[in-house]
Formats: sequence, C-alpha cells, structure tokens
Amino acid sequence: MFATVALLAIMCLTITTHADHHQPCHTHNMTGLMSVMTLKGEMKAVGSFTYDSVGRKLRFQSNESQPSNTSLGLDLLMFFEEGIFYEIDSTNQSCEKKKLQMSLHPFDIPDDAKFDSTVTTGSSSIEGEGLKVNVWTGSLTHMEGFYSMSVTMGCLPVTTFYFTDTTSFLFRNMDVELEIKDPDLLVVPSLCHGTPLEDTPEGTVHSFLHEFM
Repeated sequence: MFATVALLAIMCLTITTHADHHQPCHTHNMTGLMSVMTLKGEMKAVGSFTYDSVGRKLRFQSNESQPSNTSLGLDLLMFFEEGIFYEIDSTNQSCEKKKLQMSLHPFDIPDDAKFDSTVTTGSSSIEGEGLKVNVWTGSLTHMEGFYSMSVTMGCLPVTTFYFTDTTSFLFRNMDVELEIKDPDLLVVPSLCHGTPLEDTPEGTVHSFLHEFM
C-alpha cells in the first residue's frame, strides 16, 4: 500500500517537465545525516555520512542513540571506485572486507540516469516555502527494480526512492554541509588492516542498498 501511494505521488509530480538535453550532474563532497525507511514505515537506520565525490568514497555510521525495533547498527566504509567495502564493528574489534557487485548509492546521480522532470516541493508561489528539484530515474542492476532520485538545482541529493519486487526504501539526506569534516573517516581503520577479501557466494549481491535489506 505504501509503495503504491509513493509511486502514484512520484507519477503525479513527474508530469510537469520533460526534456532530453539534461545531463546528470555530479555532487559535492558532503557531510550530513541520512535516514533509511521502508515504505511500510519501518525505520532501518539513522546516522551520519561522509562522502568524497572525487574519490567516490563513503562512510556511513548509524546512530545507536536513536535505535528502533527495526533499526540496524552499521558502520560501513565504501570504496566505489575500487569495488570493495568494509563492515566495521569497533565494539567487537572485527572487520569484514567484501566485494561490491552494485555501485549504486543515494549520494550521486548515476551516469546512465534519465532526467524525468523538474518539480517544486512545497509552494513555488510563496517565497521561501518551496524547494525546486530535478528528478532522475533509472533501473537497478543485479536485481529487478528502479530508483527515483530528487536533486536540488545545485546538485545536492535530497531523497532517493528504491523500488524492488520485495521491498522499497526511502533514503533522505539532512543537515548536509559541503565539506569533508573528518578525512580520517574515509581511511581504512587499523583494525581492518590485513583483512582478506571474502569470497562472494554465488547469487549474492553486495551493495550499499543491500546492507539495509
């Protein structure tokens, strides 16, 4: 039901403007907060992120001070360019190194994304009460589904919907600052040094999205 309502809402928004000349922009270095929620209303995670747009590196750490019955405790260091990531458990001093099969994530527009429309959330006629965004869409790889990403005119990702056969997610970026406040967060921690790359079982797909599924 929630997925149907969300999909209809997106369809209603996207009838405004269509054009073929738009090209995906690439976002900035960012630090901020991110929440992940299923369209059934289950909060999967809330936490802080640091994203290096040039090196295509991401650190996401869920905030354990805001737990819920369905929230996940995650500390992820993703190297999209190299196609690997680390699952870090500082409490138990453990680390796992895995291969990325899908590089899609909600902090940058994929190069093959298709421009869908330009819309204003809130009000376009009242000053200061609206946010103009471009909507980009595309298909998921290694799984059935698609995404819809809303990005500001300055190329700042705001929300991303992921729709799959089994579940759907809403990623929201909040309190974003256009800088990397702590570069050390994007460096492999000492407890991960020497960690071997795990074999990926046949049929398994690792990605940032899959960490919440």
